[in-house]
Amino acid sequence: MSVAGTALFVNIGERTNVTGSAAFKKLIMADDYAAAVEVARQQVENGAQIIDVNMDEGLLDATLAMTTFLKLIMAEPDIARVPVMIDSSKWEVIEAGLKCVSGKPIVNSISMKEGEAPFLEQARKCMAYGAAVVVMAFDETGQADTKQRKVEICERAYKLLTGIGFPPEDIIF
Repeated sequence: MSVAGTALFVNIGERTNVTGSAAFKKLIMADDYAAAVEVARQQVENGAQIIDVNMDEGLLDATLAMTTFLKLIMAEPDIARVPVMIDSSKWEVIEAGLKCVSGKPIVNSISMKEGEAPFLEQARKCMAYGAAVVVMAFDETGQADTKQRKVEICERAYKLLTGIGFPPEDIIF
């Protein structure tokens, strides 16, 4: 997907997110993946340009749920034609998801919360899969709470990422 500099809005379908959709969570918890795939299909039919997938639920095996669902939607050409945003607070879930998608995935998200070394390690893995990344304004001292801190953290992250050859067009703040 190419977003022109004149684009003001990108429609991200978030109905395939167990933390944001009670209906989707119910389907996944019941192992009703056929109906869950239809949720993704509906989002694309209704204009979603990106599908956000999140399986962060304490009672779920998030890695298994993520990989199962991603493999199913990748087998559906009408769904797989849009990029998938792999959304998780757990790196192991993100990495498992990256192994399942075709095209250009988007990782949501990475941050410097645990320091520069883990941040760069995750960035290198994302780059190896050809993924774009959403970078959170979060560093070792916590989440940015002022405009100045947001700018400082994002500038630092950008310099680190481009310093390892991460494509600037694949960095999202």
